[in-house]
Amino acid sequence: MATKKGSVRKNLRLSQAKIDRAKRILGTKTETETIEQALDLVAFRSEVVSGLEDLAGSQLLRDPDEEAA
Repeated sequence: MATKKGSVRKNLRLSQAKIDRAKRILGTKTETETIEQALDLVAFRSEVVSGLEDLAGSQLLRDPDEEAA
């Protein structure tokens, strides 16, 4: 099944209180803009967590005092 790029129309049941809160926090003007930014933040969080997990396994986060002991 091919996926469609770009915007698509969706019919979703969402909490209006959550949308309003996110709209205030993000400073967005429309509900669509709010949801788009919220989804972008979820994707960004995933990238940050993945990067931190990679760093945790690297030598960059090693305690230099541990090696001296």
